[in-house]
Parts: sequence; C-alpha cells; structure tokens
Amino acid sequence: MRAVAAVLAAVLAVGAALPRPGLLPHGPARGDARLRPGDDESSPGVLLRRALRLYGRAARRLYVGTNGVISTQDFPRETQYVDDDFPTDFPVIAPFLADLDTSGDRGNIYYRQDDSRDVLEQAVGYIQAGFPRSAGSFVPTNAFIATWEDVGAYQELSQDTEPSLKLNTFQAVIAYNDEDTYTIFLYPNGGLQFLGTRPKESYNVQLELPARVGFSWGDSDDPKRDGLFHSLASSEQALRSLERESNTGIPGVWVFHVGGVEHVEPGGSEGAAPAVPQSPPGHPNPGTTGYSRPLSGHTSMAQRPSHGSRSPVLLGFVPSRRDAQQSYSANPSSYTGSWCFWGQEGKAPIHHEGWLCHRIPNLFPLSPVFTYSAASKETCAQHHGRCSPHAFCTDYAAGFCCHCRATFYGNGRQCLPEGAVHRLNGKVSGSLRVGRASVRFQDVDLHAYIVGSDGRAYTAISGVPQPAARALLPLLPVGGLFTWLFALEEPGSENGFSITGAEFTQNLEVTFYPGGETVQVTQTAEGLGPDNYLSLRTHIQGELPFLPENVTVRITPYKELYSYSSSAVTSSGQREYTVAAGTANQTLSYRLRQNITFSGCPHSRLPARQQLSVARAFALFDSHEHVLRYALAARIGPARGEHDAENPGVSPCHDGTHTCEAPARCRPGVGTEYTCECTTGYRGDGRGCRDVDECSEGLSQCGPFSVCLNVPGSYRCECRGGYRPAGDGQACVPLAPASDPCEAGRHPCAPGDRARCLSRGDGRATCECLPGYTGDGIHCSDVDECAESPCHPAATCYNTPGSFSCRCQPGYVGDGFQCTYEPTERPPSMCERWRQSLLEHYGGSPRGDQYVPQCDASGDFTPLQCHGDSGYCWCVEQSGREIPGTRSEPGTTPPCLPSVAPPSVRPEPRPDVSPPATGTFLLYAQGQQIGYLPLNGTRLQKEAAKTLLSLHGSIVVGIDYDCREKMIYWTDVAGRTISRAGLEPGSEPETIISSGLISPEGLAVDHLRRAVFWTDSGLDRIERARLDGSERRVLFDTELVNPRAIAVDPVRGNLYWTDWNREAPKIETSTVNGANRRVLVHTDIGLPNGLTFDPFSKLLCWADAGTKHLECTFPDGTGRRVIQSNLNYPFSIISYANHFYHTDWRRDGVIAVNKETGSFTDEYLPEQRSHLYGITAVYPYCPGGKTHPKPHPLVNSDGCWLPDALKTSISPCSQEIATPISRKQQSLHPGEFQTHRTVTAYKGGKVPHRGP
Repeated sequence: MRAVAAVLAAVLAVGAALPRPGLLPHGPARGDARLRPGDDESSPGVLLRRALRLYGRAARRLYVGTNGVISTQDFPRETQYVDDDFPTDFPVIAPFLADLDTSGDRGNIYYRQDDSRDVLEQAVGYIQAGFPRSAGSFVPTNAFIATWEDVGAYQELSQDTEPSLKLNTFQAVIAYNDEDTYTIFLYPNGGLQFLGTRPKESYNVQLELPARVGFSWGDSDDPKRDGLFHSLASSEQALRSLERESNTGIPGVWVFHVGGVEHVEPGGSEGAAPAVPQSPPGHPNPGTTGYSRPLSGHTSMAQRPSHGSRSPVLLGFVPSRRDAQQSYSANPSSYTGSWCFWGQEGKAPIHHEGWLCHRIPNLFPLSPVFTYSAASKETCAQHHGRCSPHAFCTDYAAGFCCHCRATFYGNGRQCLPEGAVHRLNGKVSGSLRVGRASVRFQDVDLHAYIVGSDGRAYTAISGVPQPAARALLPLLPVGGLFTWLFALEEPGSENGFSITGAEFTQNLEVTFYPGGETVQVTQTAEGLGPDNYLSLRTHIQGELPFLPENVTVRITPYKELYSYSSSAVTSSGQREYTVAAGTANQTLSYRLRQNITFSGCPHSRLPARQQLSVARAFALFDSHEHVLRYALAARIGPARGEHDAENPGVSPCHDGTHTCEAPARCRPGVGTEYTCECTTGYRGDGRGCRDVDECSEGLSQCGPFSVCLNVPGSYRCECRGGYRPAGDGQACVPLAPASDPCEAGRHPCAPGDRARCLSRGDGRATCECLPGYTGDGIHCSDVDECAESPCHPAATCYNTPGSFSCRCQPGYVGDGFQCTYEPTERPPSMCERWRQSLLEHYGGSPRGDQYVPQCDASGDFTPLQCHGDSGYCWCVEQSGREIPGTRSEPGTTPPCLPSVAPPSVRPEPRPDVSPPATGTFLLYAQGQQIGYLPLNGTRLQKEAAKTLLSLHGSIVVGIDYDCREKMIYWTDVAGRTISRAGLEPGSEPETIISSGLISPEGLAVDHLRRAVFWTDSGLDRIERARLDGSERRVLFDTELVNPRAIAVDPVRGNLYWTDWNREAPKIETSTVNGANRRVLVHTDIGLPNGLTFDPFSKLLCWADAGTKHLECTFPDGTGRRVIQSNLNYPFSIISYANHFYHTDWRRDGVIAVNKETGSFTDEYLPEQRSHLYGITAVYPYCPGGKTHPKPHPLVNSDGCWLPDALKTSISPCSQEIATPISRKQQSLHPGEFQTHRTVTAYKGGKVPHRGP
C-alpha cells in the first residue's frame, strides 16, 4: 500500500483535484506514438506484447481514435457511433466519447504500451486505491496508455469564426497481466473545458450533445438497441463532476475492473476508498456516496431486451492479427459481431507466394457494354445533378464527366470517403446441381463489411440450403468481387470502385477440375442506398462438386491480372484449394473467367492492366448459424509485380529493446539511436539514477501540522495526530467533523410526508416542502390543486394530501384530464356541445325557465325549441338559428318542419380520392422526410409507420398541424423556408414564407385565429403570420439568444416559447398578439428543447436535454412538478391523452412516457437511423370542436367559433366570460348571450343571433 499512500499524498499536496503531474507520464519523451491530426482518425492496430482480457475475451491489438475512444478493432466511420448513446456496435473503452478534432495543431493524441516499473507502480497505486481488497495482490505486467492532450471539439469554421479556445485533456490507462485487467480514467484539474460537441448533421440548429464516458461490449445482435454497457457519465452535470469526484478517493481518478465477462465493476464498491474533500456550499456532489454508482444516475450495467438471436461466433477460431480481424455485419439493421481467422489448429497461416492468374484463350462473350452518357453535347450545366454531392463536373468536347473530390474515391457518379468502413447489402438466388441433388433458393441475404483502410472484405451469405452452402465454399470469387472493388490502392493504381462506381454487372464462369463442373455467377450492383450502402443482386446457376460434412476448405494466397477498357474489365486465372477432412487433405483446382461491364467516362485514363494481390483468403460455413462466410485482404497495383520497400528500422524506445534501466526513460534519436534520461524525482546520467529527497532538500509543499515523508521518485505529506487534510490538500486542520442534522434528527422540518431535510454540510440544515405542499419547510400545508381546475370540464377533481386526481363524470371516459363521450361512436354535434356547455354552466340542474337546446338522436337541433317550461317556443334552422316570425306565446305551439331531410342515397367518395385516416396519429420530422406513426389508443402502431412526405434537400425541424383544413406546416432550416401541405393524396407542398429567415426551428399553429407562430434562432426572433404567410410581423426580437420550441393555447390566446440560452435558459409567455411578455421558468433548467401545451389538462410541459427532466407547470408558472427525470437527449415533445411522446437524439426514435407514473411505456425506432426533430399529434377533429372545411355560420371573419367558446364558457376572441341573460331584459331576445362588459366586445361585432 506504499504506492497508494504516495499517490494520495501527491494529490493532497496540490489540492482536491488531480494535477496534471497526476497523469501517467506521456509524450514523445516516453516513446509515445502520435495519432495523425484530423477529425476522424484512428491509429494502426497496436500489437500487444501479451494478450489482455477485456470483457472476458482475449485481445491482441488495440486501436486509438480521435473521438476519445479505444477499441479492440478498427473504428467504423464516426457518424455510426459518435452521436449515439451506449451501447455501440463495436467494443469500446470511452474516457470521453465525443466529436473531437485535432486539425490545425489543436492538441495531440499520444499512445503506447509500457512495462516500465514507474508506470506500473503508479497504475497499481490507483487501482488498489479503488479496490483495496480484491486488487491487493494484483501485479500488472503491462500497461497501455492513451492521452488526449489539449484537444478541441469539432467546429465548422468560416471566415468570420475563430477556433474555440476550450480544450480538453484526459487519459486512459489499461493495466493488465495474464489473468486480469483494470482500466483507469484520469481527468486533471481544469482538463475538461467543454462537455459536449455539436452534431455535424444538425446544420444551423444550435445543439450540443454531451459526451459519453463508459464501456460497451459491442457484441449484441442489434447493438443500437440492446447489449451490455456501463455508463459512467452522459449528462453535463455528471461530466462536470469527473474532475472533482472519484471512485478511488483521489479526485479525477476513476478505476474499473474490466476483465470479467458479465459486467464492469467500478472502484470504491469495497467501501475502503478514502473520502474526497467536500465541495464548497452550493455545489452538491451527486454520486459521491460510496463512489460506486455511475454519475449519470443510470443503472451501472444495462442489458436491454433482445430483438433477435445473438451474433454468430466462429467456433474454433481465435483472435488474430489486425489484418485478419474486423467486425462484420450480417444484417446492419439487426446485429454486428466480431470475427477473425487463423490457420489450422490455431496456428498462423504460412505466407506463400500467390498463384499468378494465367490468361485463358477463348473468353466467353462479354455482356452488352454500357457507354457513358456524354452524347448530344451534354454539359455540366445541364446534367451536374448526375454527379455525386462529393464530386465536381468537367466539360469535355464530346460531353461531360464527374470526378470525385479530394478525400473521396469512386467514378464521380458515386463517391465514398477514403479509408472508411463500408457496408454492402444484397440478395442471392440460385439454381444449382450438387452431386445428384438439385437445390434452388431465392433472395437469401448477402451482407459484406469492407475496411477500406487496408483492403479487407468480409462477406456473409445466410440461408443457402444444404448441400449447396457447403459446395459454395471454394467459390471464393463471389466474395472476391468486393475485394477487387475496395482493394487497398498502391500509388498510381485504382481499385474497382474508383473505376466502376456502384453500378456495374459482373459475369463469372468457373469450371472445376477434375470433374468438369461449371457454374455461372452474375452479380449486378444497383447503386448506393441510405448511409452509402451498396446494393447488389447475385444469381448463381450451374453445377458444383459435392463436399461432405465436416470438411474445411483452405485457399492459397494468389495474384490476379485485370485488363481494362473504357467500359469493361476482364480477368482469368487458375486457382487451387485444399479440402481437409481430419488428417486427409486433397488439393483441387478450378479455372475462372470473368468480365465486368460498366458505364465509364470516355475521357478518363484507365490503366491497361493491374494486378490484384490477395494476401489472405478464408472460407467457412457456420452450420449453427447457417451462414457461409468469405474473408479476403488484398491490394491492387501495377502489373509488373513491384515489391514494397523494406520498412525503416524501429527505434529501440518503441519496440522495448533499449537498455535504459528503471526509473530512467528512453528518448528516441535519429534512426535507431536513443538516449536514457532520468525521470522526475531522480538525478543521474540516465544509466544510473538516484532518488531526490524532496523533504531534506526543502522541495516539498507540505503545510503546517504535517510531516514530509520521502518516497522513491516523490514524497508524501501526512498530517500529525489530531489533524486532517484541509480542502487545499496542502495544509492540515484540526479534526472536527460536523454531524449531519438530517440523519441525526436534529432539525425543525415538518414531518417527512410533508417536507424534506437538506444538509448544508456545515452542521446546519434547510427545510423544503415536498411537491403538493406549500410553506417554509417547517410548516407545510396541503395545496388544493382542484382550486386551479386542472381537470377536464367533464371531470371531477378530488384533492388529496400532497396531490389530486381527476375522474370523468358518468357518461364520459378518459383519464380525467381528457374525457370523451361514451358509448357514442361519433363526436358530439354542435347542438350537443352547446347543450352540454349550458348544463355545466347551470351546474347540471337548470331551472324551469332556463333555456337548454333540444337535440335529436342524430345530434341535430329539433325543429321546435322551447324556453324551458315557460311555454315560449320557436322554430329553428339546421344551425340552430331562430326562424323569424315563428315565436309563439304560452298555450300555442308553432308548426315547425324538419330542417334536415335524410338522403335516400348516401354520397360516395370519388374513386380517386382516399379520405384521411381515422383515429389519432403522430407526425415526426426526420431530416428530409415527415414520418407517420399511428396510435392504437396510446400505444404506438409501429408496424403501420411509414414515410408520409419526402422533401429532398430539406431539413425539417418544427412541425404542427391545422385541424381545420387538415394541413401540415413545417420549418426547413436547409431551405430557410416555412411550408405546408394537405393530407389529401396528391397534395403538393406550398411554401408560405421564403425570405427573411436564417434558422427557423419551432413552429405552432393557432387553428382558431388561423395564424402560425415560429422561432428563428439565427435572427433571435419570434414571429407570426396568417396561415397563408400574409400579415407577417415580428412579435419579439430582444432578450432572445437561442429561441427553440414554441407552443400556443388557442382557447386562452397565450403563446409560450423556450430560449436555449446556455448562460440563462428560460421559458417565456405572452399573448398571441405579443402583449404581457413575462418569464415563467428560469431556475433548474438546462436545455429546454421541447415544449407542449396540453389543451385537456391545461398544463405547459417541456423536455430538457440538459437536466434530462420532463416537467409540467400550470400556465401561470405554479404547480411545477417532474414527470420523468431520466430522459436521454429529447428534442421535441407532444402531449396526447395520458401520454407524452418525444423525439430523442440518442435513441433516434419516438419515446412514449406515461403522464401519471412517468414510466417509459414504448418506443419506435425507424429503420433508417438519423436524428428526429419535431413531433406533433393529429386528432380526427379539432380539440374542443369538429372541423369544418368551409366557413360555418357561427365562425366569424376572424376565425372565432362560438360553440367552442361556449363549451368552455370563454370566448377565444374576447377573453371574456359569456353568460345567458334573463328574458326580463327587454333589450335582448330571450336566450341571447352577453359579456360582462358589452356584446360588441366580440370580434366581428355583436354575437350572431341563433335563438335562445
């Protein structure tokens, strides 16, 4: 434990945070390799001197990535993991996973493996501080150290912006021996200056995703949706705590046991970690108790429900060299696993010179040759759209051609990023004769995984029936096509994709010897799909030699010559393969001829011949998974067979052959020269180093009441008896621990069912009333929530201690916040809603002289209406208006004719028009499309989800729905427009706002006022306009920083919006005309992305990506409560019935949350993964009233619909309460309505007369 004490003393000497010297030594002086600067770089695989155990599996290579991660395999492109939540689809150790960038000299990333004594002693000191019992005997033999020093966040720079000065420094150490492995994360004081990065696909939408810290196994069937992982921090609050907290007792040092199979074990769980000095008042330390739980508050180990079988494992093969190890995807949407190949019996295959492909005469006829479309003087100006977005167009005398830009490769029509990992999906069909058996199969799955950085291609074909699957093992050219397409290019050479792009046809004929069986293969590439996945169809037909069960096929490395013309590539050759069954081996061969036809650029200069060199080729059939696999690694170069130059010598400092003795370190020189240098804390010439006694030489920083003790290479400070370390880590103060008054029961707070006690850390306590109670914490009384009328008008509110409940009245069903008629299958009519409104106004029991409309069984007004039992009656029209001259006195009844005659034949819809779908559904924005997600009650009908509207070139952010005219409205930050479209088939999008916008984001529709409101975070404005874009005006353009979400309450005429200001986030409100602006919420919020107003519960609710909370409040800002406190990264939210639905940028889906319990009840993850933006709910009818496609007699010119107002007894136009008047008032007819002021207060003049 001396090493542990030395580490603790060094930290306490400089303060309650890890100083930079607390990091393990790193940099060029220690022989570190430096990762190439860039945005998405990865190191070559570092071959470990001995294998380490990670997550229960052996690993022989480690890769270091720019984006704060270490893995046992090469990384996919960053868009496949950098913005997503855990788990990842490949093994990850993540000290700070975010979109980092070291371009332009913004920091360095160093890495090395080390077995020097000083490094191992420092590492084991940290490990034993976190695991004092279980790691007490742990002695590491090796360490792998990766250091990110002063690295920056990715930033899109322009001429007007400067690089951010916020830089991060952190370190990850993997210490291991033959039996076990531990990982250490180190965060020095001031090392984390930024906590998240902006997603690249967010365009000009201001967003910042917090970094993720933790571990992921990456071995599940569908790694984006399930799998094992351990999350330490994924929120800003948790990330801020990384420097000052710990699970070892040493601030900024986090230790984990990662050698086990089932889970990652965090340090501190054994209860012996020294305490961390308390934070100053006002800065709580969540997660410090015991230092055993993750800072994010999530369960430290999560295994989500499986969506399929586990990823296939190749039994009998063990991890191998980097060039034979890589993840593959047998179905990118369902699972990704890791696999690798070795030779027979686990031995590395012996390298042999590959077979040269001999030209075979009489090639079978080529398929029809396609020519590049450059005729009729086509020009770039006319047809530049045919080029890839990553290409430029060049005009030639006879036409034009496309050429990929720098850092991309392809034929110009399709371009892929250089060195990236690519995937390929396809279908395979066949009609084969194997021996005496005939086998047919149709559209079985083919998936390929290509590592472009070193020319590796992995192919998996699943579902081929036996015996054909086994017989296809020697037919390596099926997967060899992908090797030629994506081979590693030698200087001056081009692989197949650089010539053909993603549209071509390959014809292949193979003849097997000695039997003479012949098979033809046709493979047709059909272009690039979503996420640049290549699509391919394969057909195999002919005869194959039979192969018995339990045999293996070994392919000898080979070379193959390809000849090129302007639109065709040909090749032929002879291959040998060995069939092994037990100890018996048989060598067989086949001859192949192939041609590849494509549409080429007539102006490109193709090589006459090139040579494909396949260094490794493997084939196997997994009988458990029924999957046929091919794996090849190849490079393409000139046909003359040049050899690579020998590698220069490696510095002894790097390969461990130096003679420097610990504690000296090796400093590389020129070539293989090096020097030895004593490390800090020692003196000497490097060959012999002696310890410096800092205590006797007065070099220590120990404070009063402490004793300096020298240790090898350093010193430590110990407090004298009766003293303890002070908060600065240097001085010692008397022991006087303050007790916790909350735990001791010495506090004046109200009982625990009404209040909670909060310890201030100085022996004093504060009291706080629980939600649902009001007071000073010492005296708390129940809040009568029912006084605020939170329930639906057709529901009864019941107040309970600390809470309340709503229950629908008889005849209604719902959750109390929303109540609907039952059991009628149609919505209530105008007559019924007017009748219900008056009954509620009269308290349910009208007097005999009070008017209540009479409705027939179909909901229409009865032709005869009477004023209670007074005898005054009159006839009405269909709309309920009194027919002049029909009013009668008591004793007589006017003759009234039915105003609605039932049609003899019901009208049928036009055959070319599909009526809108019934029921409620959700609409969500996903990049260039608007998605449709129906609801069954409140459950998501995921199987019926589909794309409703494709908007190429757009980025849809805000979205809302006009229930009156059945129109969708949306904002487009790419086109800087606001548009709309109807739900009827054939409706075309219409742009209503096309100028004066920079970043339109949130959008809200007022269906009563026929107005639309939106936020613009580029202009920092809130604006409104009519639904056709006219009468546009700015409501607010001051005191706004990043306005995002916006919501409207049409009935009350109120507007609400959020401001995503990182310095002072807030939620504000005003009237829809911009009056009475005020702040509703400004405390305990972080990044309020989503906002919704629930018209049924009358609650304003928001989703916060900073606090991870879903919260609600009344429109005046009172009654605030947390519904859910563990969201991921919400963007937009909508309320419906007893659920909230929000889009999430970590899950890339729609998440359902129960309003009452706050629990997650369902989620929908679209098949095509990308960020989801806005979301809205579409009802069959407008909330509060049925829609009318044409102006209704009771809808005035400003869109105010009086029956809706009567339902709530509030006019949306006047903001005044409407009440029936007495028939004794002679100035108005009986049954008319007046306001408390004047009738003319209604917009449009006097209330339309429609009878009593």
